[in-house]
Amino acid sequence: MEYCLFTEPQQGFTYDDQLAFARSAERHGLDGFFRSDHYLRMGEGDPRPGPTDAWTTLAGLARETSRIRLGALVSSVTYRVPSILAIQVAQVDAMSGGRAELGLGTGWFEREHAAYGIPFPAKRFDLLEEQLQVVTGLWQTPDAETFSFDGAHYRLDEAPALPKPTQSRVPVIVGGGGPKRTPALAARYATEFNIGFVAEDVVAEKFAVVRAACEAEGRDPATLKLSVALPTIVGRDDAEIDRRAAAIGRTRAQFDDGANIIGTPAQVAEKVERLRALGAERVYFQLMDLRDVEHADLVGAEVLPLLPR
Repeated sequence: MEYCLFTEPQQGFTYDDQLAFARSAERHGLDGFFRSDHYLRMGEGDPRPGPTDAWTTLAGLARETSRIRLGALVSSVTYRVPSILAIQVAQVDAMSGGRAELGLGTGWFEREHAAYGIPFPAKRFDLLEEQLQVVTGLWQTPDAETFSFDGAHYRLDEAPALPKPTQSRVPVIVGGGGPKRTPALAARYATEFNIGFVAEDVVAEKFAVVRAACEAEGRDPATLKLSVALPTIVGRDDAEIDRRAAAIGRTRAQFDDGANIIGTPAQVAEKVERLRALGAERVYFQLMDLRDVEHADLVGAEVLPLLPR
């Protein structure tokens, strides 16, 4: 089992806030620090100081950490040309000594695209499939050979396929609740399938669907890592839990919806054990308030020692 912190910096947090969380993850022995890839705050509230770019941030963290995995959960295909994304991720991989991971998805936040003038086509699954083909194709092209691609959306003509990542295979994460295309793309291109923000019965259902998709592709389902990302509030007592819920504009009752992780360290460990029994091999604890570094420290110092490995 692996355990990572997952954050949403577009809600109004700085690079330094993210660095503090990444350092907490590293200090306490968590496996990774992941962040969303968004440019616009969701919901009401002050968006200042403004967004931070995911891969610029991860490049900085690559040089300021030494052990934890670093990645986006997930980058949107609407933001970047896939060949440039492949270069960016390969560079972060080199800067981190081989610790980068790429989560890639279709994107969904239409208002964000309108705000920044980013095209938001109605149909994006074809973009996702072609980007997965291009990114993985560039990385897998043998040294000194070129990569060409002729798709409906992207065309590459004898690209040098450089730089190569430090890792022999950069982990690629595909996730979501789609019933057919998402599991098929995960089975075909990904090293990890992620499902987020759903109750345990839905987790079990989606894991079963992606396992079946692997079998349909002729792939051993055991070769695809299964993971869950869930909003998390941990406190040593009710008062601490209530305070953390209030800090993100929620009551405990609102947050405790049957899917999210909430409770004392022992209660969190019980939830994680149930997720492990469903097949989860990695859990992303989504902490929403990046100014509350003590929350990250609590996960690392008091929750992690209780969790199965």
